Amino acid sequence: MRSRDDLLGTIMSRYATSLIQSAVAQERAQTFTFCHFTNAHTELKSRSFHRECIPLAASGIDVRHVAPAGIQGVRDGVSLIDLPDGKSRLRRLASFPSILGELIRQDANLYHFQDPELLPLAVVLRLLFGKRVVYDAYEDFPSMVANKTSIPRCLQPAAAKIVAAAEFLAACCLDGLMTADPLTLRRFARAGMSRKLVFYNFPNLDYFPPPRDSAKTFDVVYRGGLSKRAGTFVLLDALRLLANRGRRVRLLLIGYFDHSAAEKTLRGRIRALGLEPCVEICGRIPHEEMAKMLSQARIGVSPLQAVPKFLRNIPVKVFEYWACGLPVVASDLPPIRPFLLGTRAGLLFRADNVAELAQSIGWLLDHADAATRMGKRGREAIVSRLNNQNELRKLRRFCMQLGSVM
Repeated sequence: MRSRDDLLGTIMSRYATSLIQSAVAQERAQTFTFCHFTNAHTELKSRSFHRECIPLAASGIDVRHVAPAGIQGVRDGVSLIDLPDGKSRLRRLASFPSILGELIRQDANLYHFQDPELLPLAVVLRLLFGKRVVYDAYEDFPSMVANKTSIPRCLQPAAAKIVAAAEFLAACCLDGLMTADPLTLRRFARAGMSRKLVFYNFPNLDYFPPPRDSAKTFDVVYRGGLSKRAGTFVLLDALRLLANRGRRVRLLLIGYFDHSAAEKTLRGRIRALGLEPCVEICGRIPHEEMAKMLSQARIGVSPLQAVPKFLRNIPVKVFEYWACGLPVVASDLPPIRPFLLGTRAGLLFRADNVAELAQSIGWLLDHADAATRMGKRGREAIVSRLNNQNELRKLRRFCMQLGSVM
């Protein structure tokens, strides 16, 4: 009888301990403040705002978003603090003292940023003011700088090395470092004592509801940067090849240009190929409208070229296509290859091979049932495992571990 009472007492004790721990965890979450800051982005970015800030706020964390977005107040549970819009890099650098003052006023448990140019400010925030700081290196920034057209070609290699060195310093000095894919994290994996996290850019299903059967305005959609390195010209050449074979393919381009000269070059290429009636160019759109726009097409295309950045970064567009139930045609690059092969939700082609891209697009358009099955498999993969909810659990635990050690 005594042993039974002891067992019952042990069970009740453990149950009470569990309730106390749960209450403590809930209280910590309610008083935990997460502050994302940027001085470069005037729009609400999909990764920082829709995939990180909003879900963290929904989980009970007090989330602040400090940015020159021209918005004050609360949106989707996130407190928005507006900064003056620094239109030039020089003006943004000059604004560091005022930004630092604003960040200190937030008195957050954890600060989070993504812009490499803010690395000096973040180090000051950490070393001089003792704040907990996380750097979200969601892109391969050194590779981006090495190909940035706004930097003179002769200075690009040196600029890339400076960014790489600054990021390595951040991994040593700051409390945490995040990336969007494992290949980018490799550069920092053993640097310093900072905690590391791969937070994949999987879709937030709140913005990608189940696809509906609807009339398709376009055959193919591409979303992202519009440039040679992104494969936009390879895609246009593939459409021209299909047109030569008697198939006119309607293309929707959603994205941005590096500069006005790049836009002029691309539009000129479209005219030269005789594709003006078949191609519609749409600029940047709010993330809330992405699913609606992508769903206007039958096929999603990711024709990225084999440049250093795309040999490391996973293209977010592929997951968003799948979230909309679209089959995918993607260039056969290491970051995305395992996902295509694992889901059987699309076709791969050699990155610079126009004929293979044209063949893949034509095959999917000719085999509508097979394309539909691919799209459904892609959607199922997003719903079951490749979604933001699974990533949020990792991010929340990561943040609480870093910010609670004060």
